[in-house]
Amino acid sequence: MEKDKNNNIINFPKKKSKLEREVEAIIFAAEEPLDTETIEKRVGTRTNIKKVLENLQKEYSGRGINLVCVSNKWVFRTAIDLSKLMSLQKSQQKKLSKATIETLAIIVYHQPVTRSEIEEIRGVAFASNTLEILLELDWVKPAGRKDVPGKPIQYATTENFLNHFNIKKLSDLPTIDELSAAGLIEAGTVDSSIFGTGKFFKEQSEGKKDNIYSDVDEAIEQSSKIEE
Repeated sequence: MEKDKNNNIINFPKKKSKLEREVEAIIFAAEEPLDTETIEKRVGTRTNIKKVLENLQKEYSGRGINLVCVSNKWVFRTAIDLSKLMSLQKSQQKKLSKATIETLAIIVYHQPVTRSEIEEIRGVAFASNTLEILLELDWVKPAGRKDVPGKPIQYATTENFLNHFNIKKLSDLPTIDELSAAGLIEAGTVDSSIFGTGKFFKEQSEGKKDNIYSDVDEAIEQSSKIEE
């Protein structure tokens, strides 16, 4: 409820339409983020759905719960600035090994990437269960086969990875300089090859991150089309 200071008139919130209420309820009750097409099918219409989603997103923008779009799918989430108030109860937390964390970082910044390429970047072979852990967590997935002799399987991050780390798109991933500036790592003690090498790392460092990750997304899409 807002008050017009000039006319001393109280403006009550606009009443939601039936369609807005239906879309809101569907997203709220969903067990996972929903794309626009799924929402359209559930409400039985394609009319103004995108506009409805935009209106709801705007309406929830200043609240404790926000409507966000992650990887072209819609979901309600706790506002980022309030996340510290939330305490998650987990029956058991499994600490990831250094090898698993490094492997995940390499996949994130080099995807799509093969097992041998991961080992080449790390400079050491890793146990088979390292990838199995990441696959079980649903943070990485097979992303087709590389078009080279032997056609090795390539790996890339999943939508669940983006959801878990509250990342809307790959271009939101921090660079090594950004991580260092935030005090999360010491750039001098971290192997920069983990964050990309050659043309990839050079252009990323030059601030062309959006273009680089667009290329990565395209590469993942193309690689998945290669026949096994």
